Amino acid sequence: MPDRRLLTAAGTLALLGALPVAASAARVRWLSAGRTHLPQDVPHRGVGMVLGARAYPTFPSTFLAARLDVAVELYARGKINAVLVTGDGLPRSFDEPKVMKDYLVAHGVPATAVFEDGAGFDTYDSCIRARDTFGLTELTVISQDYHLPRIIAICRELDIDAVGVPDRTIRRRRGPKWVRGLLREQLANLKMEWDLFTRRRPQRDDPLDPTLRDHSLRG
Repeated sequence: MPDRRLLTAAGTLALLGALPVAASAARVRWLSAGRTHLPQDVPHRGVGMVLGARAYPTFPSTFLAARLDVAVELYARGKINAVLVTGDGLPRSFDEPKVMKDYLVAHGVPATAVFEDGAGFDTYDSCIRARDTFGLTELTVISQDYHLPRIIAICRELDIDAVGVPDRTIRRRRGPKWVRGLLREQLANLKMEWDLFTRRRPQRDDPLDPTLRDHSLRG
């Protein structure tokens, strides 16, 4: 029989490990409460930001295409004037933003309304660069439903007025992968807390370029 003291210690450690995860998840829910909308009822924002995901040399993954489809719908409905596609622009990831832009243009969004950020290496980088590199103070953010609350939470902590429109199709189409993504989010919340606490600079810190902000205001 296992030593009762060892079992008690293991249970205590598991509980202590679970508490920060639960606390961070609760804070994300609080910060994002009431800010997730359907495409037809989301308030207008000048810019919609689509977060990157796996891409292939000439086409997006299923997860990424689902996010982009939401952006296409929002643009067609007049809910956004421009789209910021943000992700890893390095060859190792097949230049996610370029793949994203090509997809949007092929589905009816004018090329002049799509702006690329190739240094959105993670969610925090994408959000802080939206503020500091592109000069944005409000956004509609677009991703899968399990990811969206964390994006909104980060934006709000960075003083960006963010609302979100989720993709909910992946839950139905790719259930097991959706569940894995949901579980990974719990640990990603802890990384978010560290990034916000340290106020770390993005991995690439470019000067302000107001082109996207000014274009969205004219659109």
